Amino acid sequence: MNNELTIAAKAVQLYAERHPRPCQVTITQAAEMLGLSRHTVSKMVRAGQFRLNKCGLIPVEQIDAALQPV
Repeated sequence: MNNELTIAAKAVQLYAERHPRPCQVTITQAAEMLGLSRHTVSKMVRAGQFRLNKCGLIPVEQIDAALQPV
């Protein structure tokens, strides 16, 4: 069992190394990450809950903060 966990951890590490997280995401990507609709995330942007950067993207740190438990 321990060997299986070691293999699984290594697989996750290899995936993360080959697929780095973006530093900014589109509204659609943010919606997927949050489990919300694109429309809902757009409303959250208009309400000021998320701020778009100069490229019109949401910094991933904002998504991470929204996913943190209160």
